[in-house]
Amino acid sequence: DFEAKMVLMADAGPEQIAPLNPDLVLLRPFTADKLGTPLEDLGIPVVYLDLETPEQYFRDLMTLGQIFGNEARAAEIQEYYQARLDAIAEAVEGSSEAKPSVLLLQYNEEGGEVAFEVPSASWIQTAEVELAGGDPVWKDAATAGGWTVVNLEQIAAWNPDKVFVIHYQIDGREIVDKLVADPQWQALKAVQNGEIYGFPGDALTWDQPDPRWILGVTWLAGKIHPTLFPDLDMEQEAKGFFVDVYGIDAATVDSQILPNLKGHVQ
Repeated sequence: DFEAKMVLMADAGPEQIAPLNPDLVLLRPFTADKLGTPLEDLGIPVVYLDLETPEQYFRDLMTLGQIFGNEARAAEIQEYYQARLDAIAEAVEGSSEAKPSVLLLQYNEEGGEVAFEVPSASWIQTAEVELAGGDPVWKDAATAGGWTVVNLEQIAAWNPDKVFVIHYQIDGREIVDKLVADPQWQALKAVQNGEIYGFPGDALTWDQPDPRWILGVTWLAGKIHPTLFPDLDMEQEAKGFFVDVYGIDAATVDSQILPNLKGHVQ
């Protein structure tokens, strides 16, 4: 019945939401003044979900378990995530390997001008790199929040061991191919050593504050510390994720999701 569902505009206000007579409205905290307070004034219950860091994710997951009367399922999903985080942490912390310096960039080509942006130090992309055992070189330069534009001179000054490139519309492999062919980028250590990768994804890339972020951490761990995770198979990880977390049958994952993976998955 998806086609029959009501779809609100992105800028919908309380006057569009109230006629739907919802039992509950889930919002991000930054919408409190514009949406949350007016809805509560109308007697409509509101719950705020952050979903921006792993800690917030676990807290909000348990909140959703309470809302839907299924705390046991919320606990199962949390255990799925925690088991993978624990395995990565155990391998990384028990190793004598140094933390490679890592740069994670969003490639932006709007208006015909190429720009590179790094995520906020407080965002999940930064947390993913740290959880995977990398040292995010941009962290001190991205404390203001949001995406921060950085120029090639700054990227060259960082000269990280590994570079991960994000693009939310184009396959990251295409962006990497462009950069590797650029003489300026060829001066970077990561490019010379073949350590530049397009961030993978399916319908959404795995770096975002979406349930897929655990796939992002797992993939990053394999790329940042390949000797610690020699048998990592991200196609199987992705398949297990959609089966165990979303309850999608394995045959559907094989036919509908795995063929659409993008980026340097393996």
